[in-house]
Amino acid sequence: MKTAFVFSGQGAQYIGMGKELFDQENIIQETFQEASDALGYDMAELCFTENDRLNETMYTQPAILTVSIAFYRLLQAKGYQPDVVAGLSLGEYSALVASGAITFKEAVQLVEKRGKLMTEAAPSGTGKMVAVMNAERSLIEACCQKASDLGIVSPANYNTPQQIVIGGETPAVDKAVALLTEAGVKRMIPLKVSGPFHTALLKPAAEKLAIELENINFAEMTIPVISNTTAQVMAQAEIKVLLEKQVMSAVRFADSIETIEKMNVDAIIEVGPGKTLTGFIKKIDKEIKTARVEDEKTLSETEALLNGR
Repeated sequence: MKTAFVFSGQGAQYIGMGKELFDQENIIQETFQEASDALGYDMAELCFTENDRLNETMYTQPAILTVSIAFYRLLQAKGYQPDVVAGLSLGEYSALVASGAITFKEAVQLVEKRGKLMTEAAPSGTGKMVAVMNAERSLIEACCQKASDLGIVSPANYNTPQQIVIGGETPAVDKAVALLTEAGVKRMIPLKVSGPFHTALLKPAAEKLAIELENINFAEMTIPVISNTTAQVMAQAEIKVLLEKQVMSAVRFADSIETIEKMNVDAIIEVGPGKTLTGFIKKIDKEIKTARVEDEKTLSETEALLNGR
């Protein structure tokens, strides 16, 4: 069976994520310890105890990466290896760790810096994001283009054919929403996010991230990684450029899943907290087999699928 692993993005975090498998598996505990040593704070405490930090971007990103790679290592230890990997935004870093392009220690330190830079570029309350439901991609893009005379607004996440998130400066987003309403779009949902990520407002963060990326030597990937930005297989030579662009460019998740399917993948496994990606994949293609890993029950279901049961 040919499989793809896709890794969770920001927004999937919750208090207690990973705890059930952490309590049972040494490899999970070791991964959390490795993150704690790299970052200088207790990752298990951050993920498992009631606190406000877990929803702060500079803590959220390393926490989700840690949980995702802990689960990935557990799957590896059980003999499961993906044929292709991808991730949603932050999840792309987990995919790169899985591919061998970057070490876990380097990645967890890098995404902590990425989280800080994103927060500085778009402090909480800067701009807004709105999920546009059941509208043509071309219509959404045209309305954003027309509304951009009031500021930055553009598609930020092409999640599924039925759900595209737009983001940017509030007056411009509001105008795009008004234009979409005039065009007959019925359902638009304002999102509770800390900032309009994956838009041009994040350009300062992208430029500073580029400096951080210069300090990392990315290795040749042993598993193909599908880029959020191009929805195509990444080449090693373009990793730094794509990670810089990714912060301020739209995430093409729906297109990425289509690319994965063209690689004759039989099943897609969501690795990390939550079930957002599995939900998206079912909207993109309800025929594809999916499973996810975040606790004992979902791990068993994934093993059953991967073993052809």
